[in-house]
Amino acid sequence: MLMAKRGAGLTRRELFGLGGLAAAGVALPPSLAALEMAAVDASSASGPENEGSVIKTLSTYMSEASARALPQEVAEKTKCHVLDTFAAMISGSELPPGRSAVAFAKDYGGKEVATVVSSKLLCGPIEAALTNAMLAHSDETDDSHPGSQSHPGCAVIPAALAVGELFGISGSHFLRAVSLGYDVGTRFTIIVGERYESETHRSTHSIAPLFGAAAAAGCAAGLQAGQMRLLLGYAAQQCSGLTSWRRDSEHVQKAFVFGGMNARSGVTSALLVHGGWTGVEDILTGTDNFFQAFEPAADPAGLVEKLGERFEIMQANIKKWSVGSPIQAALDGIEILRKEHPFAPGDVEEVTVHLATDEANIVNNREIPGICLQHMVAVMLLDKSVTFRSTHDTARMKDPEVLRARAKVQLIKDEELQNLMPLRVAVVDIKLADGKRLTKRVDNVRGTPQNPMTREEVVAKAKDLITPVMGAAAATKLVERVMNFESVKSIKEMRPLLQHT
Repeated sequence: MLMAKRGAGLTRRELFGLGGLAAAGVALPPSLAALEMAAVDASSASGPENEGSVIKTLSTYMSEASARALPQEVAEKTKCHVLDTFAAMISGSELPPGRSAVAFAKDYGGKEVATVVSSKLLCGPIEAALTNAMLAHSDETDDSHPGSQSHPGCAVIPAALAVGELFGISGSHFLRAVSLGYDVGTRFTIIVGERYESETHRSTHSIAPLFGAAAAAGCAAGLQAGQMRLLLGYAAQQCSGLTSWRRDSEHVQKAFVFGGMNARSGVTSALLVHGGWTGVEDILTGTDNFFQAFEPAADPAGLVEKLGERFEIMQANIKKWSVGSPIQAALDGIEILRKEHPFAPGDVEEVTVHLATDEANIVNNREIPGICLQHMVAVMLLDKSVTFRSTHDTARMKDPEVLRARAKVQLIKDEELQNLMPLRVAVVDIKLADGKRLTKRVDNVRGTPQNPMTREEVVAKAKDLITPVMGAAAATKLVERVMNFESVKSIKEMRPLLQHT
């Protein structure tokens, strides 16, 4: 078994064997001796001399994460996000993006060291990370982080799993790597500002999760502070992604932009640095640095603000509804109004939903059920709830009954709500046939830090997603193991629980 340890590097043969992608696309140094001479760790790196530099503080924090116990409430929240993401992977395996990803893994598998969830496949860590991340964002079931405008879990958790299996890390180490990924990745786009996507056409969803995946993978690989600096440099060089993902009508490229390419690039960064690759030691400052390229007005000091005090996974959302984040509050509003003032679908004459302008643009009359507000509101009116099945019933988008209900739905782009971002507020106004108007403003949807789901609710959602694919008994076993992750001696123990038997 390969061990992650100070100054350790993968051999040339091992690095080639870990993945077809890496071997096909990268020219390695000519000798193992050169790799070993280039290895960077905390004791020998000629990193920045400034004791208070952001890169020094950040890289040191990252390198120490594997040995630093998480506060109890952070560990609990991390387990909930891991379970929620595993459930998204398993349910996603039966959707088009997931099926495409698994087919890719079969063709380009690499060395058999890492699990492909909800399959019988083993492959290289780079391919496994890409595939599992595609599974996790095959639809809109996975978690989100409003402040960074990203979906961290679908990239961070597959990256930690793939590299964790490679090095056989413990369950506690895995949880710490995941929490670190949320802490590091989200801060990169928190500090660029909430209008970054709309003003630059670059996707925050392929920046924050990439740095998060790299941090998690680096933690799982046991990288030292000097190596973490290099890791950030390799991650920065791979940052890409355009907001054109909004035009993807099949969710395949979107799954790649949000999850697949971020997990792939994060794991690649960690393995290259672990293998001895060198590079720029401070990508955050100096000539042609990351922020000069992406957002010159950003203050890099935000990357280390309250590190170890403000755990970003505590600010992440677990979705109650398997729909796009901007739709969550609208569905909550309708559910609350119906409980307060019961009404039948036929009683409704008109529904008006106000959303922040940017949020409305994401979900306005889309071709995919789960990210089309008008369609999902119509389904909610008719069914009195929304299920995983109904969010994926594309045929129903042409159903005459649904179309009649959908014609009653109006989406308003509201600049006042835009000014409240990243708080995702919805105002729902329902006009009934008798002239009565029902109005509800939802500031904090179920599953947000301000209105969190209970452990029992998270487990119920997970079982609802896992059971149709793997069965009730398998779902129960997986839930029990994740919720007792501290007892897992090696993350490889999770393999039989995550794969089809």
